Amino acid sequence: MNLLSLCWKPFGHATENLSSVGVIGTTCGGKDTKDSLLWFYDYGKYASGEFSMAVVQANQVLEDQSQIESGPFGTFVGIYDGHGGPDAARYVCDNLFRRFQDEQRGVVTRETILNAFRRTEEGFTAVVSDLWNTRPQIATVGTCCLVGVIHEQTLYIASLGDSRAVLGKKVGNTGEIAAIQLSTEHNANLEDIRQELRDMHPNDPQIVVQRHGVWRVKGIIQVSRSIGDVYMKHAQYNNERINAKFRLPEPINKPILTAVPTIIAHPLHQNDSFLIFASDGLWEHLTNDKAVEIVHNHPRAGSAKRLVKAALQEAARKREMRYSDLRKIDKKVRRHFHDDISVIVLFFNHDLISTSNVLLDQPLSVRSALDH
Repeated sequence: MNLLSLCWKPFGHATENLSSVGVIGTTCGGKDTKDSLLWFYDYGKYASGEFSMAVVQANQVLEDQSQIESGPFGTFVGIYDGHGGPDAARYVCDNLFRRFQDEQRGVVTRETILNAFRRTEEGFTAVVSDLWNTRPQIATVGTCCLVGVIHEQTLYIASLGDSRAVLGKKVGNTGEIAAIQLSTEHNANLEDIRQELRDMHPNDPQIVVQRHGVWRVKGIIQVSRSIGDVYMKHAQYNNERINAKFRLPEPINKPILTAVPTIIAHPLHQNDSFLIFASDGLWEHLTNDKAVEIVHNHPRAGSAKRLVKAALQEAARKREMRYSDLRKIDKKVRRHFHDDISVIVLFFNHDLISTSNVLLDQPLSVRSALDH
C-alpha cells in the first residue's frame, strides 16, 4: 500500500481509500523526469479493457481536470477543460460523477446523463452565488466537459465545449484503422455553431463577432456551451463587479450559453479498437487521423503520454524551436506555445464487454494532477 501511495502522489487525491484503486500496470502515475510539467499513468486496467492517461500543464495553475471511474456499473471517463481559472473544472471533477451515480441506479440513459449535468451546473451556480460578495470573478470561470460512459455494450458520449472524443476503428480485416470523431464541438469558429446561436438569438446581431480572425460568442468566448460562465447565463452576475473585458453592454434577457450537452449513443462493435479522449490542447496540434495512427502503431503502454509529446513536438515545430527547448520553459510562459493538455486512451476488450464481465475485483478511481 505504501508503494501505491508513492505511485499516485503526483496525481493528487485520486481516492481517499487507496485499497479501492485498481492499479495494474507497467508504470505507476508519475512525473516525466525530462519535463517537470508532464504527469502520466502509462498503463492500467479498467472494467472493459486497458487505459493510459497523461496531462501536461501550460498555465500558471492547471485548468484541466480528468478522471476515470470504473466498476460493476461500467466506466465513466471525464475530461474537463477549464477557462478563466481552475474552479469550475475542479468542481465538475469533484461532483459530476457523484451526480451521475445518484441518477443512474444501475440504468444508464440519456436522461441520466442530462440530469447529472443539470445538477452539476446548478451546484456550481450555487457556489458562485455564495462567493459573489468575496470573489466576484468566479462568475467568469467555466469549463468544457467531455464525458464517456460505457454501460453494458453501449458507449455514451456527452459534450459541452470543444474537447474531443475520437474512435479508432479497424477497417475490416485489412489491418488499417479509421479515425471517427464521436463528439460534437460547440465552438463559434464552426459555421454550424454560429448558425445555432443566431437561431437561438434572432434579435441579437452581435451574438457572434469575429475578432482578429477568431469567431467568439459576444466577442468574448469561443465555446457556446459550458458549465459555469454564469455571467453569460444570469443577469445578476453581469455588472461592474466582474472584469470589464467580460461585461456585456446590454442586459441578459435569456442565457447566452447553455450547459445542456450533446449526447450520442454508440453501440460498441468488435472493430472498435480504442477511444481517445482529449482536451482541445491536443487537437490544436494533432489531427484525428494522426492521433489514431500514433496509438495504433505503438504499444498500448504509454499511449496517452506519447500523444501529449507528439502535440508538444508539433507546437515546438510551429514556433521553429526544438522540442528539448520547449520542455525547459516554465508554466505560464509555456501557455504562449501550447495549452494545458489532458488525454485518456481507452482500449476495448470485447470479450469483457459482450459478456458484461468486470475486469477489476475492486472499483478503479483515478484523477489527474490536481494540485499543480
